[in-house]
Amino acid sequence: MKSMTCSQLGGACEQVFSAETFDDLASQSQQHGKEMFAANDEPHMAAMDKMMEVMKSGKMDSWMASRKAEFEAL
Repeated sequence: MKSMTCSQLGGACEQVFSAETFDDLASQSQQHGKEMFAANDEPHMAAMDKMMEVMKSGKMDSWMASRKAEFEAL
């Protein structure tokens, strides 16, 4: 089992997610993001804006690969 925080995954807090695979960890992070969006949590909303910039820049694949490599190195 490996763990990463919300902030390590581009979020805004220190919530810890734990999983055997990066895909499972990313799924937990996405669910957390949806909950924070529904709560209109300002720090997470700002983090989501930054992620949208990454997506629009076309660098999302390399960003995800970097996070996955960080997970695999744990």
